[in-house]
Amino acid sequence: MKRLAARFIACAWLCVTLSARAEDVPTPGFLPSTAQASAWIEADPAVARARLAAEAANHGGAAIAAGPHEWTARVQGQRRSYQDSGARSNEWTAALERAIRVNGKAGLDRQLRDLEVELGRARLGEARHEAARTLADAWTGVIVAKRQHALLRDQLAIAMSNLDVVTKRQRAGDASALDSNVAQGDIGSIARDVSQAATEVVKAEATLRVRFAAVVPDGIVLPPPQTPVWPEAQWRERVLEEADPIKTAETEWRRAGVTAARARADRIADPTVGVFAANEAMRNERVVGLSISIPFGGSYRSARALQAGKETDALQAALDQTRREIELEAAQTYAEATGSLERWRIASETARLSAESARLMQRAYGLGAADLQALLLARRQATDAARAAVQAQGEAVRWEMRLLIDAHLIWDLAQD
Repeated sequence: MKRLAARFIACAWLCVTLSARAEDVPTPGFLPSTAQASAWIEADPAVARARLAAEAANHGGAAIAAGPHEWTARVQGQRRSYQDSGARSNEWTAALERAIRVNGKAGLDRQLRDLEVELGRARLGEARHEAARTLADAWTGVIVAKRQHALLRDQLAIAMSNLDVVTKRQRAGDASALDSNVAQGDIGSIARDVSQAATEVVKAEATLRVRFAAVVPDGIVLPPPQTPVWPEAQWRERVLEEADPIKTAETEWRRAGVTAARARADRIADPTVGVFAANEAMRNERVVGLSISIPFGGSYRSARALQAGKETDALQAALDQTRREIELEAAQTYAEATGSLERWRIASETARLSAESARLMQRAYGLGAADLQALLLARRQATDAARAAVQAQGEAVRWEMRLLIDAHLIWDLAQD
């Protein structure tokens, strides 16, 4: 028993330690600061729309809590004629009435008000989460595109240098016109890739600028991807706890439950009570009284109550579905984060070896021990390997950031 208690305390302490570590995760240096990212996220149109919808939900909740019933004033006038005397009497009746919520409906309406406000906040948090994902992906995409463009420009400079060497050799009789044509073709091929890479930079920057009015500063580089600090089960638990779609679905289900209770209570209709005063018989009779009217609930109210109950069951199923989808997505994201990290390591090593081979081939060509075709092939392989390594690094960092964002560990997303 003591051993079991010790294990339980150790596990609890580990969970607390991991939670503390997660709460203190600093924003990675290549990303915008928390203040800047929060400002861009709040200015995002989708977030602005969700924020306005949340404000509307606040007013809607207040209306629900106040109830649909209002005071009604009723005034009636009439003229009465007496046949025996021929006299006429101008008479009037004035009444003030209002329906009253009974059977606990006022309390249920207050619960609905609170749930409307909570649902608006949950949907706002969901919009912020999606905007944060988009911001991180777009930010990383710009950095990767710029790195690819710079890499190809360096290769273009090397290709032009090779052409100069071929031209000098051709003048000395050590190279043929075919070598010159091949070198010029290599320049054209790389120049085409440089142009395409420049276009990708423009597109990536446009995505970031149009969506968030943000610009990546010069000199920002991607850091080496890191192994997740938590095991998969811990990440999945954190993501499920912070998942905004689950919060939204759960609040919708709870609201549906209260709505169903409200519909069941509404099978007893609200009575209308009022006070009235009347002046009759040529002002000789004055009447003051109370009135009450009670509608009798029928099959319509019963059917509505049954409908609300089934809608609650449907939203319960939707909540279960959302939880499973989020759990699956969390598992897939973790798998992508760890798998992309391994792929980046392989791509980086491949790029290093290809670069070394190209360097040795460049030296051999300078000494006349290798032909131009072999050199260009080695350089092309090195370029492709370097680009693949950059792309793999970008993917690994992107999935790493997705883990942090889904767990609400950066940019104050946990405050939603």
